[in-house]
Amino acid sequence: MVGSGWKWELVGFLAGDRPLFTGSVDHSLDDKGRLVVPARFRERLGAGFFLTIAEPDPCLALYPAAAWNDVCARLEAAPVKDARYRSYVRHLFAHTEEASCDAQGRLVIPAALRTYASIDKDVVSIGSLTRVELWAKDAHERHVRDRGELPDFATELGLF
Repeated sequence: MVGSGWKWELVGFLAGDRPLFTGSVDHSLDDKGRLVVPARFRERLGAGFFLTIAEPDPCLALYPAAAWNDVCARLEAAPVKDARYRSYVRHLFAHTEEASCDAQGRLVIPAALRTYASIDKDVVSIGSLTRVELWAKDAHERHVRDRGELPDFATELGLF
């Protein structure tokens, strides 16, 4: 983990080879639909990663290859392979792109994915355990306002 500091080395990785993503960054797309991925996220995503929809939330997700492979393994191991399963897999993979950043750390977000997440200009990138979520800023503000019973849920999970 070059250049991220000793503190990030302590918390930067979960067990095994799955990176841990934390924090949030407000930023904007450029006129060509490119987003500068924050350096600390970029180095943990690796050279090649996956950009996909994050249903049921109206946002996008960036997965390192190893974490995306875990998602695929869970899909392949699903006990039900009925029409709903096949439809969901088609939908998910039709809205998934293999991605990488250019030399300036920019990621091109395809128009269809920007439309799905209602991303026009302002974006909030959020570390979310094993992935990075990309939210339209206004959608994220609504999501934060509508947190509901999250403190109670944290207690149910045994976190507090």
